[in-house]
Amino acid sequence: MLSVIKIGGNVVDNPGLRQQFLQDFAALEGPKILVHGGGKIATQVAVKLGVETVMVEGRRVTDAAMLDVVTMVYGGLVNKQLVAWLQANGCNAFGLTGADGAVIRSKKRTGWSVDYGFVGDIEAVDAGQIARLLEAGFVPVFAPLTFDATLASMLNTNADTQAQAIAVALSQLFDINLVYCFEKKGVLVDPDDDSTVIPELTPSLFAEHKVSGVISAGMIPKLDNAFKALSDGVRQVTICHAEDIRGAVATGTAGTRIRL
Repeated sequence: MLSVIKIGGNVVDNPGLRQQFLQDFAALEGPKILVHGGGKIATQVAVKLGVETVMVEGRRVTDAAMLDVVTMVYGGLVNKQLVAWLQANGCNAFGLTGADGAVIRSKKRTGWSVDYGFVGDIEAVDAGQIARLLEAGFVPVFAPLTFDATLASMLNTNADTQAQAIAVALSQLFDINLVYCFEKKGVLVDPDDDSTVIPELTPSLFAEHKVSGVISAGMIPKLDNAFKALSDGVRQVTICHAEDIRGAVATGTAGTRIRL
């Protein structure tokens, strides 16, 4: 089984949690792919460069100046640091954006009430190219950047969506275990209490929890991606704490298991 694992920006930002996750990820057996979020580093770098950060409903507006920043930070600094740390842990990591080998093509987002700028909605993933890297013994590490061939431009892309798209594309070639890792133990009834993990989530239970307000804000699009992945051919999906990655992959006992 191929593991496609996404780590959130809060894991990238936390040195201790990041180090433990990378050690555990490197130790996982079998083929694997890592997709990472950007964290707060892009905002910090933008401040140093005098580039204004604009967020709308939790989403970064990526104008031309901010596109330069996220390309440098996500595709350069963050991606290459993760690759270096994985290599130091004996994992033959290979850093990529969607433009490398034309593996992930997207289109600049249009038709929204807010102009988010250079943000990409994924159109195609070249599963064959990624599979060849895996067959060659590499562990692909994807930055949250895709590209628009028509514009000849990089595009800032949601990492949860990117992980889902990669997993779905590769499900034609492999059995896929998609794992979303972040700083919580899973989907929680009480966001401040890690003991309230919902062990299994179905579409009907998801709908109930949205109505009641138990599941809200950023967790909703994450779960939308999880359910779409399952409906489009991914074998299993789990949402868990970054510290529980071994359990989520090896035994399927950690976090919240998503089911149709």
